[in-house]
Amino acid sequence: MKLLFIGSRLYDDLDWYVKSKGIESILTESNENAINLDLPDQVFIVPRGMDGPKQVALMQDVDAVVPLIGIDPPLIDVAYMKEDLEAEYGIPVIAAGVRAVELTSNKIRTKEFYREIDIATPDYQILNSPDDLTLDFPVVLKQGEGQGGKDIKVARSIEDVNEYFVDFNQALCEEFIEGAEISIEVLGFNGEYVALPPIYKGETTLEGTHPLNKTKTGPCMVEGLDNNLVQHTAYNVAKNLASDGIFEMDFMYSRKNNQLYAIEVNTRPNGTRYLTTATCGVNSLCELVNMAVGEFSLADISDKLQYYYSTEIPVGNYHGPAPNEPVKSFEANDFVVHGPEGYQRVTARANSAEELENLVAKLI
Repeated sequence: MKLLFIGSRLYDDLDWYVKSKGIESILTESNENAINLDLPDQVFIVPRGMDGPKQVALMQDVDAVVPLIGIDPPLIDVAYMKEDLEAEYGIPVIAAGVRAVELTSNKIRTKEFYREIDIATPDYQILNSPDDLTLDFPVVLKQGEGQGGKDIKVARSIEDVNEYFVDFNQALCEEFIEGAEISIEVLGFNGEYVALPPIYKGETTLEGTHPLNKTKTGPCMVEGLDNNLVQHTAYNVAKNLASDGIFEMDFMYSRKNNQLYAIEVNTRPNGTRYLTTATCGVNSLCELVNMAVGEFSLADISDKLQYYYSTEIPVGNYHGPAPNEPVKSFEANDFVVHGPEGYQRVTARANSAEELENLVAKLI
């Protein structure tokens, strides 16, 4: 079995799994100085875009393509490549299709999609001027495109809105929901979907604190919230997107209204994947490999499911005990260190809340 991986930044997360399955690995990367280029069997440096990876896939006669792209802009090009390789050459590409990417890469279109499939989402309006505002403060101002909290502002007054419009000509203006932030991964392939346990990312703040700066926990345990509702809603969204790969969805839960609100969807590997793996034993990146080699099934996911208490803590630079090899595998460790220097995080798991607290005390 020969697989082509696109993008090297995330490759070390699953290199150990690829090797364990005896898969021949080929990787394309546009940056010759990128990390992890020493790990695959072959590496091809190609220009930006998907023409290079497509040509490598054909030249090397690969069995499937697994994009490992963690940012939004290239996803539509990946989707068009998927259509071409699958329709013209019969090479599976384990990624979202064009319709799913178009619906999820723009926050305004995502909002419209939620309304179409009757999924609750915070009230919103499109502002072309601060004078258009009709929602009550506080409100959240966003751009249609962007990720990782970029260009998002919590506005508490019209002065804040005016300040936002110094840099932008338009904004998606959304009702501010006070409550719990929740993420959940859904895996989808060939019309089958499975929602993994939801993750608690902390409380919303008027300061707009970025999730990377919060301590997260799994499984999600928020008073008043039924996790089955989160999973069912996420499943419904993924099924209506009708595509392959990883779907990561963000929700807000308002205790005041006892209402779960859908916020956005990402059709790519995401930042909560370590915590999801720690919580339930299912590694979404490894499942992309299983999809590529024909070994993904709902029954297999069910057999893998485990139940742990887990947490992810931002540490800046980690100085604790070294993890076992492979260092990114929870099969060999009860904790994993990830992220670039200065922004590292530790994700740990244990069989009970008390054991988890003791483990964290040893690591941090």
